Amino acid sequence: MRRALAVLAAVPLIFFAAACGSDTAATSGSPGAGGGATGVKVTGNLGAKPTVTISGAPATKSSYQVIAPGTGPAVKSGGQVIVNLTVYNWDGKQNAFQGSSYDTKQPETIPVNEQLPQVLRDGFTKVKHGGRLLAVMASDSTQQQAQATQAAQPTKVFVIDVVGAPPEPLKAATGKETGDSIKGVKVVSPGGDKAPTLTTKTGEKAPKELVVKTLIQGTGQKVQAANTLTVHYTGKIWGTDKEFDSSWSKGQPASFPLSGVIQGWQKGLVGVPVGSRVVMSIPPDLGYGAQAQQNIPANSTLVFVVDVLSAY
Repeated sequence: MRRALAVLAAVPLIFFAAACGSDTAATSGSPGAGGGATGVKVTGNLGAKPTVTISGAPATKSSYQVIAPGTGPAVKSGGQVIVNLTVYNWDGKQNAFQGSSYDTKQPETIPVNEQLPQVLRDGFTKVKHGGRLLAVMASDSTQQQAQATQAAQPTKVFVIDVVGAPPEPLKAATGKETGDSIKGVKVVSPGGDKAPTLTTKTGEKAPKELVVKTLIQGTGQKVQAANTLTVHYTGKIWGTDKEFDSSWSKGQPASFPLSGVIQGWQKGLVGVPVGSRVVMSIPPDLGYGAQAQQNIPANSTLVFVVDVLSAY
């Protein structure tokens, strides 16, 4: 359910791709204030978009350097961290700017786990909340992945400002069942942390407008348009009972900026309290319209049951 694959949105995916098939520890720069990898200079105030100057041939070895260690809590291995990212390609020619979350005003949430390249995992152990990390991702981190795909990633320069950690999400919706529903759609809530059962096989005509019904009324803060959400969800197609996606089936909730998903979610979830379970019927014009997606035919009415587990 992440937003469309744009350069900045793909940054965590770049991290993951760089890690695939390679656990080789990369070299690391000496932690310290200012500076960075040879050929990379980072200046500017913490909490604002940095100025990055790149010169010389691209680095061939990955490295990190702590620009500012931070004074808040330490970054926890195995947890998640909210960061502002500024990204450059280092090709020795244009060294093109790729994007910054300071421009989009949408910090990214990154899991600090074995999917991250070793150089980043090492770097995150040296910074705290409020700190700034410079990381250079070179061919030594992408070599095995490139052999598998026949397409090497260019050397990347990341300036990573650690904003904080997301709130611990709930396991499932909590609160009072309302007894509300959408005509033609059935949701059975087994209780506890178990996934609800969504049934969309019906002879009822699909609603032409967005319909959102609260099944379990949560008591947390209300979702805002600029929030990043953690949710559990199942999505099916109206009238067919065909499931096309489910975080419950994948065994873990999904996290994403609300502004980056389909309009039906953006309109339907704003104002919903954390801890709630809602069912939504989303017409094609607020979903994927006439553009078919994998497992979703064109002009489909989508039905989702969603547990809102956190919002920040």
